[in-house]
Amino acid sequence: MCIVKRMAIGQTFLGLLEAGPRHGYDLKRAYDEQFGGSRPLHYGQVYSTLSRLLKNGLVEVDGIEQGEGPERKRYAVTEAGVTDVAAWLAAPEKPEPYLQNTLYTKVVLSLLTNRPAGELLDVQRAEHLRLMRELTRRKNDGDLSDQLICDHALFHLEADLRWLELTAARLDQLSKEVAKRG
Repeated sequence: MCIVKRMAIGQTFLGLLEAGPRHGYDLKRAYDEQFGGSRPLHYGQVYSTLSRLLKNGLVEVDGIEQGEGPERKRYAVTEAGVTDVAAWLAAPEKPEPYLQNTLYTKVVLSLLTNRPAGELLDVQRAEHLRLMRELTRRKNDGDLSDQLICDHALFHLEADLRWLELTAARLDQLSKEVAKRG
């Protein structure tokens, strides 16, 4: 599985807690199973997020259990937390057009420094194709959730690949424009 944007971990926790109160380690396990993929959350991130949610009144401590180690707190979502996650789910994500991304910057710098920008584009194209093959394998072996997540990533990589090909085709023209500006 792929990963939920890191900035949405708090809202994701709130949504997971709507099913019922959980300990931090149970919440981490549920998150990792659904969204973690090859990059599970670190325990420190779990507890710092829970601390922030608690401070903001979005979760509350539902119970504390004593064990051999530290106290085990069970967290529950509050009404404010339910409202917060509902608003987050209803709000559309801002499309990111990446008007000037790192790759474009590298192409222009290659041209400005008389380095082979075409080679840079070829290397990047090969990396995109490698990742697309990997995602296609994951998609073919995965369940419906993994298939949909991988399709989303593949469509973005496909668009990037088209940009790489278009840029390679226009490299001579871009080189002239960069020389005029530079």
